[in-house]
Amino acid sequence: MKKFNLNLLTIFAFMLISSTSYSQIKKTIYFIPGQGSDKRIFADLTLDSSYNYKFLDYNTPDRKLLLSEFAKQIATSIDSSEKFILIGVSLGGMICAELNEILNPEKVIIISSAKNRMELPFRYKFQRIIPLFEIFPARVLFWGAKILQPIVESDRNKNKDTFKSMLFSKNPTYIKRTIRLIINWKRTSNSKEIIHIHGTNDHTLPFKNISNPDYVIKNGSHMMTLTRADEISKILNKILSK
Repeated sequence: MKKFNLNLLTIFAFMLISSTSYSQIKKTIYFIPGQGSDKRIFADLTLDSSYNYKFLDYNTPDRKLLLSEFAKQIATSIDSSEKFILIGVSLGGMICAELNEILNPEKVIIISSAKNRMELPFRYKFQRIIPLFEIFPARVLFWGAKILQPIVESDRNKNKDTFKSMLFSKNPTYIKRTIRLIINWKRTSNSKEIIHIHGTNDHTLPFKNISNPDYVIKNGSHMMTLTRADEISKILNKILSK
């Protein structure tokens, strides 16, 4: 009888230690940047320190790759054996919408992005039918992005050097192929669990096209993850605490 009690006590102690150790395991947040950015877009966010942070980057996609297929490649960089959260900006958010279908994230948060192709502006929808961008060499599209970004999203001038450096670090082929990914995006619906943060002054993905955003940043631009990091951080911490 005494031996049984001792074993029972040992098992209970082991379960208690295991439970404590498990609760101390940090969840991982995977950050996925947009087409013209990298991990520096998240640099000024101030988030709960109880998480591990991993910043994903992606290479130039193959020419005929679809966004859903590209997301499957990126999924290999995510440890889905543990609980994790996805946060994506712009194209990164679109990738998150696809990852949500093939993985099992605890939360998916997208910023200045689209949950499906129905939220894309007319210029993308038009070029799905008449792909004018295919006419232009990759280098022309690249220089076009360099010229238009500060004009279309003037808010980026608050962090001009960072945005310029991020965009200039890309290569022309990458720019053209990621444009193709967005234009040929097939997704027409999305999970209602995706949490969407969008700005009312986003000229790249206009607010009027966004269906039921969960958090609205008044006068927030496409670049607001960096230019208005304090406000975005408060919202993200609120979401993460739930």
